[in-house]
Order: sequence, then C-alpha cells, then structure tokens
Amino acid sequence: MQITRRLATPADAQALAELRAEAMRPSLEAIQRFDPIRVRRRFLDGFAPEDTTLLLCDDRLAGFYVLRRRPHEHYLDHFYLGAGFRGTGLGRKIIAGLQQGAREARMPIRLMALKGSPANDFYRTCGFELVGEEPLDLVYRWQP
Repeated sequence: MQITRRLATPADAQALAELRAEAMRPSLEAIQRFDPIRVRRRFLDGFAPEDTTLLLCDDRLAGFYVLRRRPHEHYLDHFYLGAGFRGTGLGRKIIAGLQQGAREARMPIRLMALKGSPANDFYRTCGFELVGEEPLDLVYRWQP
C-alpha cells in the first residue's frame, strides 16, 4: 500500500469531518454521546489546514492527522483512518514517523483519547503513557 501525504486545504474540511464522524461513531455510541452534528462541528470549529496532513492511497482519502507544534510539545489533536485502512499497520507507521519527528525536535507528543475507545490500546502499544484523565478522555504522553 503506497501512502502519500499532503497538507490539507480549506476545501478538505467537510471530507475530514465526515471521516472523523465515521471513525468516532462506535466509541461515542457506546457511551451514548454520538451526535452527528456535534461530532462534525467540534472538528470544523478548530480546523487549521496548516496543521492537518491528509493520508492518501491512490488519490483516495485513507486518513488524516492534526499535529499542533507547540513551544514545549507536539499535540496530536486528531488521528483517524478510514475503515478500510484500519488494522493494516498504517497507523503504527504514521505514529512511528511522528515519533521520529518529535525525537529530532526533542519534543514530547501529547494526545487525548476517548475513554473506552480502542484507540487507547493502540496508543499504549505505540509507547504512549497515560498521564491524566478528563471527564470523557484519557491523556497520553510519549517522551523521546
């Protein structure tokens, strides 16, 4: 599977909001918090194309991530893969690349994952450590 990357443009916003809604739906439904409008709005309200990288497979949207580079950390605000790309090793490959960039910048990576989401196990197996808890999310950190 050949994956290419490109920065997002404002025209990508709706497609990314849809992918996020699809990816989050099972976890949000499990805690009875899925609202189809709210899940899209929360992404669109903070959409910053300059922080957003699209993952493309044969010009098809495979996923995306939002990495906000802050003075003391890299914050992985979003990371989603389309259904056909989960379980392929792509997620681990992308995270390993982000970790390499953080290692070179000597910055930790911080992220949050919804409580009860399968993403929690994924991030732990990628070397992230649980460092905090919020009402709906768990906070993780990876230190180079």
